[in-house]
Amino acid sequence: MKFQKKHVISAALALALGAAVYINWQVNSTKQPPAKELGAASYVNATVTATVDEAARTSSISKKQQDYFAAERVKRQTAQDAVLDRAQELFDLENTSESDKSDAQRSVETILKRFTIQDSIESIVKAKGFSDCLCCISDEGVTLIVPKEQLTETAALVLDDAVTSHYNVSYENITLVGA
Repeated sequence: MKFQKKHVISAALALALGAAVYINWQVNSTKQPPAKELGAASYVNATVTATVDEAARTSSISKKQQDYFAAERVKRQTAQDAVLDRAQELFDLENTSESDKSDAQRSVETILKRFTIQDSIESIVKAKGFSDCLCCISDEGVTLIVPKEQLTETAALVLDDAVTSHYNVSYENITLVGA
């Protein structure tokens, strides 16, 4: 009697295990593989075909967008040059106090540091596949302007990473704008 109970229990467990494997196989065989996952590995020498969205994202920007980025760069450069010229005037004045000169010196150093960081961020963003980028650093945070066709959720992660790797700012203080 004891010998038969063990066989019955073993057969029931084997049958339950077989049913579980079969159900799991049926459920998983109907699922589609995920389209794209952030951080998914791919082979370096793999053949890649771009989707229509990816091709549109990496294509060149329109003439209107090119003009916008060029005009904004000129405005930014003009404003930065005006601040540097004002600081130079303070240095050149003979009756300027030493405290005013040291304040002007700190302002110039801060502006030059921001210039360098802005240029670095813009270069990195372009290297990551964006056709153009404009970075503006202020006391409140960082604003990145990229072509609106290229501004997607994954692009936002790339842009945030490009900023935080070169400038000490929290994600809440990064603004992304599509032009």
